[in-house]
Amino acid sequence: MYSSAALNQNYLRGVQVSDADGRVTFTTIVPGCYAGRWPHMHFEVFRTLAAATSGANDIRTSQLALPADVCQAVYAQSGYTGSAANLAGVSLASDGIFSDGVSLQLATVTGSVAAGYAATLQVGVAP
Repeated sequence: MYSSAALNQNYLRGVQVSDADGRVTFTTIVPGCYAGRWPHMHFEVFRTLAAATSGANDIRTSQLALPADVCQAVYAQSGYTGSAANLAGVSLASDGIFSDGVSLQLATVTGSVAAGYAATLQVGVAP
């Protein structure tokens, strides 16, 4: 789905089909925090797998924001060089995307660094 120029990048990408209840579950890592942006994951919703793999006609595009306490705990671990400092320099209010309100984009997260986390976000999609 991506050009050969993206093959050596460390971005996590994927396509999944929802279950009969419209739920999607996937395993990933907590994203790092880069300067000026709150930790987040992008997502798009498509009506069909064919539409998703063509990359056209999405019906919802948004971002899932992660709670500060989760980010702070994760960024205290090795492997997140720079993320703790970047997080200290940004807030949801200063983030250019989330500054207009994050209530529909802030995930509910349970778990721990040791056990792993589960993030949940309900996304409304018109029929």
